Amino acid sequence: MCYKLNPFSLMPTEITINAIITSDRKKVWEYYTNSSHITSWNFADPSWHCPAAKVDLVAGGKYFARMEAKDGSFGFDFEAIFDEVKDFQSLSYTMPDGRKVKVQFLDKSPNTEVIVVFDAESENPVEMQRDGWQSILNNFKHYVESN
Repeated sequence: MCYKLNPFSLMPTEITINAIITSDRKKVWEYYTNSSHITSWNFADPSWHCPAAKVDLVAGGKYFARMEAKDGSFGFDFEAIFDEVKDFQSLSYTMPDGRKVKVQFLDKSPNTEVIVVFDAESENPVEMQRDGWQSILNNFKHYVESN
């Protein structure tokens, strides 16, 4: 984990990203949580894709997404367990390394604001992680608004 010093304890660095999407919260939720949609937007760069995704959208359920370079040179499985699911409002999950993610879906009629807060990992710079996750969220925004 990536840590910032706190005089009382070590706390993981949290990164926040967001996007305002021109769509209602029900559609945004559906496109964010349905595996048939996730495969269409869940990548940070056009040279990558998400060929498979599976979502069991309940507390204790599993999230799975296969992410790969289109040329086959690299790929990885992104997995997590849902901690909490509040339909059309928020969800949170924990990755295998213990890092946490919380996603909020705020009604800003006629738009929806999606806010993602996640614990940084220690292998890559915080800015790179923020940029990568923001790129994925931007892909999501474009996908929702164009469908």
